[in-house]
Amino acid sequence: MLKIGLTGGIGSGKTMVSDHFARLGVPVIDTDQISRELVAPGTPALTDIHRQLGSQFIQADGSLNRKLLREHVFTDDAARKTLESILHPAIQKEVQHRLSRIEKEPYAILVVPLLVENNLGAMVDRVLLVDVPESLQIRRVCQRDNSSEEQVKKILAAQAPRKARREIADDMIQNDGDLQALHRRVEELHRQYLALANHTD
Repeated sequence: MLKIGLTGGIGSGKTMVSDHFARLGVPVIDTDQISRELVAPGTPALTDIHRQLGSQFIQADGSLNRKLLREHVFTDDAARKTLESILHPAIQKEVQHRLSRIEKEPYAILVVPLLVENNLGAMVDRVLLVDVPESLQIRRVCQRDNSSEEQVKKILAAQAPRKARREIADDMIQNDGDLQALHRRVEELHRQYLALANHTD
């Protein structure tokens, strides 16, 4: 099965892209979604976060304060590495488990936001980048998350630069147009990936 790694910076529109692939019948494995499941109340990963990073990141109802933790790890390298050591092995194990259940499909989309930062290119056969100008990323994330421009710039500074992502991309979606243009490009790539999958068979 062909594995396509879908990546892009914060606010680039990865979810819109993966949602349209899903509507076309393509299996989508989202590592962000897996990460959220792994830190649900009562899970071993959440217990480790509480013990290693502190109780301030656990809310009164026992759930993770994702916004506070995200802001913290993007300004504290040691905390980010600790969080990654807790989550990444478990995420990769779950990805492999889910892939094993869909191995008869022609191809699958693996949404891996930090594919470049964590050097995870070996997980996939091709890299699909959702690319947008930084100014548009900032505007979208400020609107979506009610974050300040300064907070978003800190997150961008901790992520791989746009140039580094473009260098490792096999395919690209320029997501600075309208939704119809985005859908057309996804459908074009869908046909390309089906052809590639058939060829590799």
